[in-house]
Formats: sequence, C-alpha cells, structure tokens
Amino acid sequence: MAEEEGTIDAGVTQPNGQDEGPQVGMLAQYVKDLSFENPNAPMVYQWQEQPQIDVQFNIGSNVVGEDVYEVSLKIDARAVVNGQTAFAVELVYAGLFGIRNVPAEQIQPFLFAEAPRLLFPFARRIVSDAVRDGNFPPLMLEPIDFASLYLQQAQQAQELATGETAGQA
Repeated sequence: MAEEEGTIDAGVTQPNGQDEGPQVGMLAQYVKDLSFENPNAPMVYQWQEQPQIDVQFNIGSNVVGEDVYEVSLKIDARAVVNGQTAFAVELVYAGLFGIRNVPAEQIQPFLFAEAPRLLFPFARRIVSDAVRDGNFPPLMLEPIDFASLYLQQAQQAQELATGETAGQA
C-alpha cells in the first residue's frame, strides 16, 4: 500500500522548529505591578459601615518577540465608606505566551479570552492576599467568563464599525 503524499506519520518525530501543528504555551507568569493603599489606617478599623467595593478589569496584550506575546490582566479594586477610601489595590499580572502555527484570526481571541482565564486564578489570589495583609477580610473576586466578555466586545466593535460605514454612505 502506497503512502499518500502530504500525510504525516504520527510516529515520525519532526526536527525542532519544523513541526507544523499549532502550539500554544504559557512561558512565564509574573507580577508586573502591585500597589496596596490603606490611607485611613488606623481609623478605618473603627468604621462600622460596610464598604462599597468597586472592581475594574482591563486586559492588554503586546508582542515581545517572535511568536511570544505578553498578556497583562489589570485589576483595580477599591473599598469606600462614606466617601473615604478604606483600601485600594491595583495589580497588573502578566504572562508570556508562546504561540506558533496558529491562524492569525485565532490569536486575538486566545490573547483576550483564554490567556486571561489562565492568569486570573493567580491574580485573584494575589489581590485576596494583599487585602488580607492590609488587615481586611480577603477580597474574593468572582470568576469571570473572559470568553463571553471578548465576544460581547467584538460584537459591539463590529456594530460600531457597521454603523460608521452606514453613516458614511
């Protein structure tokens, strides 16, 4: 039986760098920036009211080398009581991802949906520990569906682009 041209034998190892299949891997993860503020200590520990907590997320990505991307997850959390800050924590947690042989149209969804999902549990623990170390109850951030957020933002961007095009006609 003759072997068909173009098929790959699974038992044959390809020389390093000549593999054709898609590859994605986390190369490193790290705290890029961390700030915790407790501006009203020690009076804040006497306050009886429950704080209002506001949490904001931002995801960024940039190319740092051939087939290497940095994804950063920025988390800003602030607790306020009667207009005064109880605590504020800002974290930029980043990861380096190697991406090779992946179609260009699939790279952005990975960088803005899957990569933050992989980084989030570690960032969540750092925020929780920083708040606890400030002598507050740990701030346990709820899990986030980054894929849904990415799809919503992509749809909004497409609607804006379609609206702008229609307005120019």
